[in-house]
Amino acid sequence: PTLVASAPTVIAPTFAAPTESAWTATVFADREYFDTMRSEDDDVEFPSYCPERTFVLHRRQVRVGRYSASKGIDPEIDLTGPPQDPGVSHLHVLLVAQPENGWAVIDLGSTNGTRVNAATDPIPHGTAVPVRSGDRIHLGAWTTLTLKQDNAS
Repeated sequence: PTLVASAPTVIAPTFAAPTESAWTATVFADREYFDTMRSEDDDVEFPSYCPERTFVLHRRQVRVGRYSASKGIDPEIDLTGPPQDPGVSHLHVLLVAQPENGWAVIDLGSTNGTRVNAATDPIPHGTAVPVRSGDRIHLGAWTTLTLKQDNAS
């Protein structure tokens, strides 16, 4: 059988855009981040297949995490698998639109922390950290979100 690569899934909820230009968050399994953060006694394996997904950021606040019916959690960026990154909390981070057409990321008290770009230390819980187009937000064992701004709007 022939395998055909498909384009990444784009998820675009219908809400009023917070900024003049379009912003997206692309989610992917980041092997380099996984290898950097993995400890010798860690039994978590990197997924053999994890499709890249792109979400359009239409709200002023976008919750990132994993869906849970029992906890009443339905994040705008749902990172429920498969494959499911065991290090991503149900409510891991909040992306907040900023007045000057940028975003900030806030760790919502996640168990495993949130890192931005090449930082080895996690960002403090509850602190808004500004992020720009191209920045990488690392969650869990292998999940990375890359924010992008489309100035063509």
